[in-house]
Amino acid sequence: MLIRHRERRPVVDPTAYVAPTAVLAGDVSVGPRARVMYGAVLDAEDGRIEVGECSIICENAVLRGAVTLDDHVFVGPRATLLGCAVSRCAYLATGATVLQEAVLGPGSVVAIGAAVHARGRLPEEFFVPPNTVFVGGRVYAPGDPELPQAIKEVGFAAVAFGVEMDWEDRIARYERVAEVRSAQFGAHADDEVVG
Repeated sequence: MLIRHRERRPVVDPTAYVAPTAVLAGDVSVGPRARVMYGAVLDAEDGRIEVGECSIICENAVLRGAVTLDDHVFVGPRATLLGCAVSRCAYLATGATVLQEAVLGPGSVVAIGAAVHARGRLPEEFFVPPNTVFVGGRVYAPGDPELPQAIKEVGFAAVAFGVEMDWEDRIARYERVAEVRSAQFGAHADDEVVG
């Protein structure tokens, strides 16, 4: 389904394939021989999504905001990419997550269930192991006692939502985050299905 959002409509190269149950909303460009499979959602919000040549976006993946996929990128099922840039020949496995302002180098891998946190910079051919988190240049295992501090130092709420509040005041911070997202998503009320 192609949706005009914020006066922008998706553009799909004639050699690309977009499954009938995929949703492309707003300023989305799908390049030659790219494949967007069933249930995938590419929602440009107030950014632009660019999918390079022969890039694959598998079932139920979500790309939101300003996302750039260079050529020959593989995005696995249920992966989530938010406001990030992915260089050529990168591989994001099932359930991988890449957050705002992250940049993945050529040939990098984010394994099953792994995450690259906001502002992360993966070097060329870097491997993020399954079910780990890459933050601030380091890979953390689940439960690592240093992980919360590393995430705090990223300033995630400011990067992702423009919300600058004390780390310890979670309730007020997430109340503000919900208000920001509600306003952003409210712009979808004017969307128009175009194809």
